Amino acid sequence: MSMAGAPPRRALVASPTAPAQEAARTLEDAHDWVPVEDAELVIALGGDGFMLQTLHAMLARRGKPVPVFGMNLGTVGFLMNEWRPHGLDDRLARAKPFKVTPLQVTITGMDGRVHQRPAINEVSLLRETRQTAKLAVSVNDRLVLPELACDGILVATPAGSTAYNLSAQGPILPLGTGLLALTPISPFRPRRWRGAILPDKARIGLKALNPAKRPVSAVADQFEVRDVASVEVCIDRARELTLMFDPEHALDDRITMEQFIA
Repeated sequence: MSMAGAPPRRALVASPTAPAQEAARTLEDAHDWVPVEDAELVIALGGDGFMLQTLHAMLARRGKPVPVFGMNLGTVGFLMNEWRPHGLDDRLARAKPFKVTPLQVTITGMDGRVHQRPAINEVSLLRETRQTAKLAVSVNDRLVLPELACDGILVATPAGSTAYNLSAQGPILPLGTGLLALTPISPFRPRRWRGAILPDKARIGLKALNPAKRPVSAVADQFEVRDVASVEVCIDRARELTLMFDPEHALDDRITMEQFIA
């Protein structure tokens, strides 16, 4: 641990892209850095995809995950702060922390293998072939949709609600609402069902109907399993993550403002 009053020990990680690597070289000599396993704060340089990789590394890290302050060297950078090489100490001192709670996803394949993975943005089920997927949906062990014919379905956290979920016409969920979005992808039957907003204490079950004829894959953030039989989703409150943002570009405000972007 750092001495009282001393700044936290910091680690620097960067995407392999040329802009991120050049930015890392700019910062390497300007500050003192420690390995990620010894850090109390991580500075991540890259885009949103690299931020997700970094957060997953925090979940896999021994001990409690440490806060992450990202700077955008990618494209959209929704989960990142603006890249500026100067004034980092002051920015970190003023940064606002935001808690992000991941999903715990249990994927059972047709071969019987079970995969457990966290998902920070969303977990999605997607048809693998031209055949429409047919899924059964349950909430807290209660069957709520015996048969959903669709291209797929996803469960999104508030942090991920402005990503794939929004593109699939799902709702934006402000941080701190304690909600999850259950959003169909191109639903065919029932034609008028456009999804549901559920309390984040809900346990969601998704079962592939006739998966041999209508195979589906499951994707938890960047981890994919093909030929899936079923997926169970719930919030993992034991592994909370912390993202740090400049006060003028705070994550909660970004999510709220997405509702007003045409």
